[in-house]
Amino acid sequence: MRLQLDQVQLQRGQRILNQPFDLRIEDGQCWGILGSNGSGKTTLLHSLAGLHQDYDGRISLDGASIGHIPRKQFARQVGLLLQTNEEAFPGSVIETVLTGRHPHLKAWQWESEQDRALARETLKQVDLAGFEQRNLLTLSGGERRRLYIATLLAQQPQLYLLDEPANHLDLRHQHQLLGLLQQLCITQNKTVIMVLHDPNLAARYCDHVLLLHEEGNVEGGPAEELMSAGRLSHLYGYVIRKVADEQQRLFVAG
Repeated sequence: MRLQLDQVQLQRGQRILNQPFDLRIEDGQCWGILGSNGSGKTTLLHSLAGLHQDYDGRISLDGASIGHIPRKQFARQVGLLLQTNEEAFPGSVIETVLTGRHPHLKAWQWESEQDRALARETLKQVDLAGFEQRNLLTLSGGERRRLYIATLLAQQPQLYLLDEPANHLDLRHQHQLLGLLQQLCITQNKTVIMVLHDPNLAARYCDHVLLLHEEGNVEGGPAEELMSAGRLSHLYGYVIRKVADEQQRLFVAG
């Protein structure tokens, strides 16, 4: 599956967020979207998910404009993790994760045992095994975040769109879950696009990055080429230094 952006220019109200840009994203790639607050990261992610339509240009999947793809078919192809989730009717953990299977069910069809087995497996992947009957209201912020990631995994889309997936997670779960997303690209040829605030997480887990600069310039390409101390300093408007050893590189402020 190819996600293609042609001369896309985002708008939020009366504000133009960026200069028109082109982008090609292929199966198996893991992209990190980086930029300062207000640069349009979430707006771009919502545009890719079809939730925000106030933009010029064209966004397409395999040549079809995303606005012309039937919603249920689109939901089988594309999954979205929001920055925050508000539950109007909080239910149990297992009921929540099973909502990820809805795009694959027919009208009035109940979830099968295979669906339930998949739901339990995704809970295990995010370290929530044994939480099936817990009410959402009893979960911590980090546990709830992991539950929504499990729900997205149960949906099994080809394209994963995630807005700050590391939000509310402790250090161990940040790296476990970002590593899991990275492995989806490597072993299942999935595509992952995620908004990240920490450039070190992007450097470690993303093979491509999209840099949204405050002045509207957009740069996209291999992370090894684009992630430099100079570029990141310009991106964030703050001095960033690169620290590297034989195993990894880190970007630190000041």
